[in-house]
Amino acid sequence: MPVTLGTKLKMSSAFHPQTDGQIERTNRTLEQMLRSFIGPTQDDWDDLLLVVEFTVNNSVHEGTHEKPFILNCGRHPTTPATLSQQRQK
Repeated sequence: MPVTLGTKLKMSSAFHPQTDGQIERTNRTLEQMLRSFIGPTQDDWDDLLLVVEFTVNNSVHEGTHEKPFILNCGRHPTTPATLSQQRQK
């Protein structure tokens, strides 16, 4: 499959963050976003996880220059802003 897609498959050992650069970068981004929203007791982070996930998936990815949501679903996500715009038309 990797040859068909024109990608390289690189194996790495489990729990070895030095070889999982993209995942580590993604995790760092998620952690930074959660830190900016969670309360002082840090017990509400799981309530914000869906919002952070949506934000990441609706942001342009530097590798693809596209939003992951669009690449995955083939359309822009429905948001309160888009619903408001549709009602005004």
